[in-house]
Amino acid sequence: MAELVVGVDSSTQSTKVEARDLNTGALIAVGRAPHPQVTPPCAEQHPATWWSALTEALGQLGDHRSEVVALSVAGQQHGLVVTDAAGDVLRPAKLWNDTTSAEVANELVSQMGAAWWVAQCGSVPGAAFTVSKLAWMAAHEPDVFARVEHVMLPHDYLTWRLTGARVTDRGDASGTGWWSPDGYAAAVLELVGLDADALPRVLAATEPAGVITASSAAQLGLPSGVVIGPGTGDNMAAALGLGLRAGDVSISIGTSGTVYAVADRPTTDATGAVAGFADATGRYLPLVCTLNATRVTDTVAGWLGTDPPGLAQLALAAPSVGGELVLVPYFDGERTPNLPHAIGTLSGLRTTTSREDLALSAHDGVVCGLLQGLDALSAAGVATGGTMHFVGGGARSAAYRQRLAELAARPVLVPDTDETVATGAAVQAAVVTAGGTFADIAAAWGLGRGTTVQPRAGVDAAARRSAYAAAVQAWSGPMSSQ
Repeated sequence: MAELVVGVDSSTQSTKVEARDLNTGALIAVGRAPHPQVTPPCAEQHPATWWSALTEALGQLGDHRSEVVALSVAGQQHGLVVTDAAGDVLRPAKLWNDTTSAEVANELVSQMGAAWWVAQCGSVPGAAFTVSKLAWMAAHEPDVFARVEHVMLPHDYLTWRLTGARVTDRGDASGTGWWSPDGYAAAVLELVGLDADALPRVLAATEPAGVITASSAAQLGLPSGVVIGPGTGDNMAAALGLGLRAGDVSISIGTSGTVYAVADRPTTDATGAVAGFADATGRYLPLVCTLNATRVTDTVAGWLGTDPPGLAQLALAAPSVGGELVLVPYFDGERTPNLPHAIGTLSGLRTTTSREDLALSAHDGVVCGLLQGLDALSAAGVATGGTMHFVGGGARSAAYRQRLAELAARPVLVPDTDETVATGAAVQAAVVTAGGTFADIAAAWGLGRGTTVQPRAGVDAAARRSAYAAAVQAWSGPMSSQ
């Protein structure tokens, strides 16, 4: 009988599972189930819905469930799950893209200073960070806060449901705002009134969380004895699924946009642009994130009476050099140190502006914003000269693929697999149950393969990106004093 490992991607929108052959990585079966939709600024889901979705998605594996020997969960980062002593959830989880904690985050940074936060946890916390959400709860829901006995991240909650163990990993923990490579930051916990005993134990990269409980195995249709990996955050799992090496870069365009690179040393950036995360292997994953990505092109497609594939066709039909039209695409409450009151702007409109021009500006606005993130990584001392990988829903778009290659002025590798997070979770499960290294599994499974997109000739990437930077500066300058 074949031995299978299962990788779980519990994202904002859905739970996706992949069953892969332990030795070859061959994809054997998949499952998927939706999560309740959320709309920022308030974005909440009850953790019980994640468990229901996991049950449904695993059920789609059918008889292959009997062949599963190990499973790991990758979850959406930063979400706040709070329970009482019995493990009962006290309120719906606040997700990463819930921005109701933005003012609290600003207050935390103002109170202690950006440099203090970088020294404590490697990052300047924003609204997305778990510490900001917990501080918001303490201020706005003191009755709930007083009953909190356990604080978990989304993947921690699912791992606990699977094993009964309250554990986490260093990658996902690094996005809380209260953990550093040396452990939980006591000064941060004191600041927000949180006892370290309420937090999960941080496991080593290849340390199992435990074995699936009998009740969970029965509910999920899995065999007894399935080993459960430590799990990790979604970006950390994607890095595993891509087989990233130090210096390699991943750019993801999906619900959010991210750019990150694997690094051998921790990164500190007091500007707050770069989050100094850890990865799931013992190294580091400095990352820049934006809230606005495919929703921008979805929205512009609606304005033009088409759909995203139609918008991509319009963009590719525009002159590839780009024109005067520049979209600064912060549609949904983007907040960064340079854009404190962000809304979208469109500059360079003329009577000759075409639908194709607008379509191109929408794609370029998203891409230019993420390439500014890549610049921020480089400025923080991160090596970014390796292979550039392009993932997420946007990677299916011919326009996004082409414009990323052209505006980055370098080849872009689009992986063969769409579900790099689930694949990465499966990689972790394989290492935990079979031993070896992450590089061994990446090589045996043939990770890192894909289609290379080359930039077309005649595109002045520097001029296009300069026009975008000028549009951001011209607009954000007056706003910054408000």
